[in-house]
Amino acid sequence: MKYNIITVGREHGSGGRLVAKRLSELLNIPFYDKELIQLAAEESGLSEQCVEEAEQKHISGLLYSFYYDSNNLPVSDRVFLAQAEVIRRVAKEGPCVIVGRCADYVLQSRDDCLNTFVYAPMEARIRRLTEEYKSVHKDPRAYLTRYDKRRAAYYQFFTGNNWGDYRNYHLMLNSEIGLDEAAQAIARVAQGGSHAK
Repeated sequence: MKYNIITVGREHGSGGRLVAKRLSELLNIPFYDKELIQLAAEESGLSEQCVEEAEQKHISGLLYSFYYDSNNLPVSDRVFLAQAEVIRRVAKEGPCVIVGRCADYVLQSRDDCLNTFVYAPMEARIRRLTEEYKSVHKDPRAYLTRYDKRRAAYYQFFTGNNWGDYRNYHLMLNSEIGLDEAAQAIARVAQGGSHAK
């Protein structure tokens, strides 16, 4: 393959995680998403719950300066550094698909890494959230907007880049083309233009 490592950033509700999973199955390579939480917990010595909570938000301002653990680093920083170490390790072990967690930034020095981003129109994301994920929210649009703002803030805080900005990715796909079609398109690019199996 031209690109051994494929990172998949995604808007919440776009189906990006499903695209990434189908891509890993299509290419028969490992898939990393929630598994990174467990591995980062082991790496950092923190609980999986602590890692998961730290992923959901960054701590800033005055509170940030007081929120230190025994290693004299903010917990959110420890989590990010542990996840970055895990991401570099799994990428070194061989071809894989990695979902989110600033993996595109962490692996930016690798020339065999294909960075992708999956998005979708808001109405399609609301449909997926309510019909497929069975997630109930008083105002799904506001929920998705808040979720993506948190994700964008986390990404910007740790990378200095804008989440979802086309300049950070090799390929951006609207999942409205179909999840299988999106996975196949990424696979073709990863394989250097050859047809996916």
